[in-house]
This record gives sequence, structure tokens and C-alpha cells, in this order.
Amino acid sequence: MALKDCGMRIRVEKELRDAFVQACRAQDRVAADVLRDFMHSFTDKQHRDQADLFARTEGKK
Repeated sequence: MALKDCGMRIRVEKELRDAFVQACRAQDRVAADVLRDFMHSFTDKQHRDQADLFARTEGKK
């Protein structure tokens, strides 16, 4: 596992935070892990979409 040496602070409504933490606990997950998983999947998708865009552009030449 990579060293976690950077933090991120976000502001959300208390109700949203409480509902999110409760949903995570219901799945026996830690909220920070769920957010990290989302960040990984979101950035991976962005990289794939960007690669697909370039592949389509190169194929048109």
C-alpha cells in the first residue's frame, strides 16, 4: 500500500456526511477507504476516456 502523506478537507452538509458514514458502516467499510476507492475509479475512468479520445482521433487521420 502506498504511503498516505497528503490530506484533503472538504465541507459538506452534516446530514450528507452522517448518511455517508452510516452507509459505509452498513457495508463494514471506513468512509476514507470508500472515498479513496471512488477517487481511484474516477481518475482511472478519466485516463481511459482520454486515451479513447486520442485513439479515435488518431484513427481518423
